[in-house]
Amino acid sequence: VAQPSNQLFRRSRVLVSNDTDQALIERYRSGDRAAFAELVVRYQRPIYNAAFWVLRKAEDANDVAQEVFLKVAEKLDEYDPRFKFFSWIYRIAVNESLNLLRRNKREEALDDDVDLPGSERNNPEAQFGEAEVSKRIRSALMSLPTNDRIVLSLRHFSECSYQEIGQILDLDETTVKSRLYEARHRLRDVLKDLRPN
Repeated sequence: VAQPSNQLFRRSRVLVSNDTDQALIERYRSGDRAAFAELVVRYQRPIYNAAFWVLRKAEDANDVAQEVFLKVAEKLDEYDPRFKFFSWIYRIAVNESLNLLRRNKREEALDDDVDLPGSERNNPEAQFGEAEVSKRIRSALMSLPTNDRIVLSLRHFSECSYQEIGQILDLDETTVKSRLYEARHRLRDVLKDLRPN
């Protein structure tokens, strides 16, 4: 399974139309196993990233991503095509991640070493500066409560709309906006020393 994106606000969701997902789902339901493999390739990175930002451990995120695709294969008949497929699969990923977090009682203090690759630039000074800021931001994100990490990662890493986040988390849009507002303020407080004077 792929490692998380190393750019803070890089789009991790694969750009596909819902019709394409629907076509693959119908092919799979008709017995075409290759169609399911295409769905796995398409959503492997976004599902891993969603799990990683909840669990904060690469190994756990890999386990959850595998579990998500097993559940999708088992429960694809329960998918309602009136909703976007990625919202449905993200919701499974978030729920599986939260379940693992609860089972492991993992709301312990954050390790300082978050296993994420640094950015790549030609200028070593710029690379070092950007890597340091990026590391601080990632550490700050990881120090936030789980619900904050989930809503921020869905909005800024996966670039989900308020409506999509609401579908994934089973919340109304007003609640999504409120949670994002509060999570952003908590993140700003943690990062206040990075603000320009």
